[in-house]
Amino acid sequence: MPLYAALDVAMEKTALCVLDHEGQVVLETNVTSDPDAIADRLQPYKDSLGRFGLEAGPLSEWLVRGLVVRGFAPLLLETRHVRAALSARIAKTDRNDARGMADLLRMGWFRAVHLKSLDAREQRTLLSARRTLICRLKDIENSVRGLLRGFGIRLPLALRLKWEGKVREAIAGHPTLSDALEPLLVIRKALREQVAVLDKKVRDAAKDDPVCRRLMTVPGVGSIVALTYRAAIDDPSRFSSSKSIGACFGLTPRRYQSGESDRIGAISRAGDASVRVALFEAAHVMLTRSSKWSSLKAWATKLAMRRGAKRAKVALARKLAVILHRMWRTEADFRFTAAA
Repeated sequence: MPLYAALDVAMEKTALCVLDHEGQVVLETNVTSDPDAIADRLQPYKDSLGRFGLEAGPLSEWLVRGLVVRGFAPLLLETRHVRAALSARIAKTDRNDARGMADLLRMGWFRAVHLKSLDAREQRTLLSARRTLICRLKDIENSVRGLLRGFGIRLPLALRLKWEGKVREAIAGHPTLSDALEPLLVIRKALREQVAVLDKKVRDAAKDDPVCRRLMTVPGVGSIVALTYRAAIDDPSRFSSSKSIGACFGLTPRRYQSGESDRIGAISRAGDASVRVALFEAAHVMLTRSSKWSSLKAWATKLAMRRGAKRAKVALARKLAVILHRMWRTEADFRFTAAA
């Protein structure tokens, strides 16, 4: 009879549970969060494992790769489904979570997610590092603005390269302010330099990737958008229909239907937020900055006149998600005259 094993992963220790086909516990234990330790503990049950899984996450991906090398076939379980299923349990412990996931595997009530390739993981790491630096840069700029506002000094919002000069000009003659803000200005300068370094790495990575080069034939899609999309999708064949991409990235409306009620809400915002943001920015650039005409831009422009710019950009972002996937699958560049 098949056995069903699940892991609840933490940084140091991982809860392991093995159930038989009737749901009886065969093994419950804690092991070190390491592929070797987990493989050694599961070795006696290896040939009997019907399903073996763990909740998706960065550490989980590393464990899965290590376990695959050691001859196991673990599944990554979709986080939202696992959380919803386990929320019905009264006591939340690592042990109970592992047993709950083993039950989900035994009954087939789970959704497996794609294990990203190492290339995709490296690309996402590069993009995440860049995003972290930009967030810290904005935090420092906002902190400086707030501190100066307490002295009645208001900086213009539309500042780029002249920002540091304007700050130094504003605090000239204020020794205390200069002493307090100088470290922030030094850190901001260092952050800008490192953002520029990562920007170049992103551009180089996109330029060297044939898929990204194809995606960048779409007006508004630059290296950051292309690499973000490419790293998130990773394998285009895992989507049978390009039309499902919009829902995957939370760009389709929520719907609640029960009895006589049937409400359509705002977009679900499910899935990878970084891809959703990148697609929205690409839509914004196409509508407001790109001078190239296309039937897609014409469609979005008409929609903006009828429904407003924000809704048009969301709709265009959803269209871009579908079009980029189709271009990838068919290995075709963007067609400016294709029907939107």
